[in-house]
Amino acid sequence: MARQTADFQCTECGWTTIKWVGRCGECQAWGTVVAPTEKTGITRSISPIAPDSSRLARPITSIDSAEAKHRPTGIGEFDRVLGGGIVAGATILLSGEPGVGKSTLLLEVAAKAATQGQRVLYVSAEESTSQVRLRAGRTGALTEELHLASETDLAAILGQVDQLEPALLIIDSVQTITSSLSEGFAGGPSQVREVAGTLIRVAKDRNLPVLLVGHVTKDGSIAGPRMLEHLVDVVCQFEGDRQSALRFVRALKNRFGPTDEVGCFEMTGEGIAEVPDPSGLFLSRTGSPVSGTCVTVAIEGRRALPVEIQALIVSSSSPQPRRVVSGVDSARVAMLLAVLERRVRLGFGDKDVYVSTVGGIRVTEPGADLAIALALASAHRDKPIAATTAAIGEVSLSGDIRSATVAKRRIAEAKRLGFSTVLDADCGQLREAVRLALPSGPGTVEEPPAF
Repeated sequence: MARQTADFQCTECGWTTIKWVGRCGECQAWGTVVAPTEKTGITRSISPIAPDSSRLARPITSIDSAEAKHRPTGIGEFDRVLGGGIVAGATILLSGEPGVGKSTLLLEVAAKAATQGQRVLYVSAEESTSQVRLRAGRTGALTEELHLASETDLAAILGQVDQLEPALLIIDSVQTITSSLSEGFAGGPSQVREVAGTLIRVAKDRNLPVLLVGHVTKDGSIAGPRMLEHLVDVVCQFEGDRQSALRFVRALKNRFGPTDEVGCFEMTGEGIAEVPDPSGLFLSRTGSPVSGTCVTVAIEGRRALPVEIQALIVSSSSPQPRRVVSGVDSARVAMLLAVLERRVRLGFGDKDVYVSTVGGIRVTEPGADLAIALALASAHRDKPIAATTAAIGEVSLSGDIRSATVAKRRIAEAKRLGFSTVLDADCGQLREAVRLALPSGPGTVEEPPAF
């Protein structure tokens, strides 16, 4: 009896099966198992096609690079992330969780471009035109050159592009657009691949910049096939906590600029506003120093941001004391508690520990270790750290303090903001840093016992 061969293959992960199934058994994607072309062992030749004069290969020195220059959007923080603005013919994908403000930001970008005399086509596949008009009126984005359309069919969108000939196209969102040339439901891998490929081809042929809104999955990754991120030119991620008005835009991929820049925004009742200098957003404004607080300087992209770490230590009535963190890495806090107990003789075994950041920012880099440790020590001793003191450095398990990345930039930013004392790797040991940070007198840190 002849052995059956695997005639069907998943286009996403390569999983094979002897019969067609609707869902891949490996990556669990729907509609990706297809029958490959017949394998006869004969290599079929492709007839060459003579290119036209506009597509004929030319020497690289004869190609004008003026068309690839950045065009500012009028929103400085967004231009910072893009590398200076939008490049003609570029396709930009902006992803983020629901309600974070993606549509609000792109509507602001569309309004800025329209006020400069550029014709903008904003296609909303999730909202009606009246709903977008209502939001535009609230945010002050009403202008004659901004055209709205509510379409979910790719052919209808291309018809709108042919008729209006816009200078900027915005699609909200790519997972809700369908094409009759591909099977599957809206948002499926085949549909997203076909829609994105067609829009990118139109962008390159017409030199038309296209901004796409992308959905995310439960784990925060962009919904759809991974190929979507490879096809587009720029991938930006919109981050923010719903309980906080602060928003960050990061570039995960950028063919025309750096990927280490971060744009800061603030959601207000009138829309989204830029925050060009977020120095005071993550610092509390108390009249007198409070125990359990310490300031560090974190690096977000190329920007140095002062962040206040707060800690609270209370006696526990439970046999298993609580360890609650917000905005910091729980694993690093647990490590720092062990280092403080072993190297500085501060006991936390019978106490509940709470550690948080101010303003809702998340700090996970090792450069904030020293500030977290000093905040814990200050809360344990109930001794405040001077308001003019900042701490920058990574704490090792041996109690040594190592220098943080780009330490000079962090220290310069701390000095600019008025912190006259910066505790860093020059302290050598965590015990010495605690001794310098906490005032002398009762409660001074004792010498650790010899083990």
